[in-house]
Amino acid sequence: MRPRRPGGRGRILYKKSTFTRHAYNRADREGVPRAGSLYDNPVYGTGGDGRPRGHRLSMRRPGGVIDLAWWDAPFIGWLERCGYAVEYCTDLDLHRDPGLLAPYDLLLSVGHDEYWSTAMREHTDAHLRAGGNVAFLSANTCWWRVHLTDDDTGLVSDTDHHVDGVFPHLPSTDLWWAAPPDGVGTPENVLTGVSFRNGGMWPGEWPGDRPRVGYRVQHAGHWVFEGTGLRDGSDGGPADRLGAGTPLIGYECDGAAFAYDERGVARATGADGTPASFLILGLYELSPVSEDVTTMKWGHWNCVVREPERTGPRAATMGVHTVEGGGTVFTAGTTDWPVICGREEDPGVVRVTRNVLDRLSRRAGAPAGP
Repeated sequence: MRPRRPGGRGRILYKKSTFTRHAYNRADREGVPRAGSLYDNPVYGTGGDGRPRGHRLSMRRPGGVIDLAWWDAPFIGWLERCGYAVEYCTDLDLHRDPGLLAPYDLLLSVGHDEYWSTAMREHTDAHLRAGGNVAFLSANTCWWRVHLTDDDTGLVSDTDHHVDGVFPHLPSTDLWWAAPPDGVGTPENVLTGVSFRNGGMWPGEWPGDRPRVGYRVQHAGHWVFEGTGLRDGSDGGPADRLGAGTPLIGYECDGAAFAYDERGVARATGADGTPASFLILGLYELSPVSEDVTTMKWGHWNCVVREPERTGPRAATMGVHTVEGGGTVFTAGTTDWPVICGREEDPGVVRVTRNVLDRLSRRAGAPAGP
């Protein structure tokens, strides 16, 4: 997927979330003894001899999931129709090459981008510190850490997925947000501003009949909303909703821990790792919520565990922040952002996406404040 001359066509790099694709890949060739997905009785290894502990699978398998058709195809088609000069890479490219992002101003994470390696995090952080930008048009982002094995043909992740109906151990050790020894201790929201543990998922027939409500707009004067005509209620009227009438929120969504100020504006608390500069631009409080992590409840937003001292509402969150070095991060906070934009189902979502791409595809980004 990588171009022969990186940056020769454009300054935007679209990262295909191939590690997540392999994690959910339930296809395999009959009779070939290879590990299945991480969700169908995966092979579990206890580690040792330099090998990481966790579930393991091979990336040398045929495809078998619909992520490309659902998230990538409509958005890539839209990018091409709009004339954006985009180049492409995979998770493995970002993992292997610390200099991959140097020719680019903007890295795109699209759709469902759940599994990240330590090297991916490090290389993305370095890109931001050098003044590069990232747009997370995705959710459930950077939830599990993965380890590359077998000359980068295998994946290992110590998750809480069961083997033959039995959990090998709990807790798992590859949750990015959980503190060691129960996790990595580098929360994903340090990078993205948001986390799945403050959001949730809506189970059902994909794409499902989940609520069509959109984001309640905040800070409508911010450059992200330029040209949308959306209002935030500061003029005394009701706040508009970005993506109202579409299934923009879900099927999985990420959020920031937040509290309302005296004017009713949601502000990130930063209590669980979200950067102090993170500005909440859109919010949808999840309701009704089921916090039974062992059984999916249909007709509800299902939420996962988070720090026991953390309370308060779960909410899909759209926002932006800057990092030391000048890089800017925009996060959509929902997996289906590229679907709604790619199909042009909401003019506000399309315009916001254009604003993000146009502004952040030139280094060193834009300030996060209004």
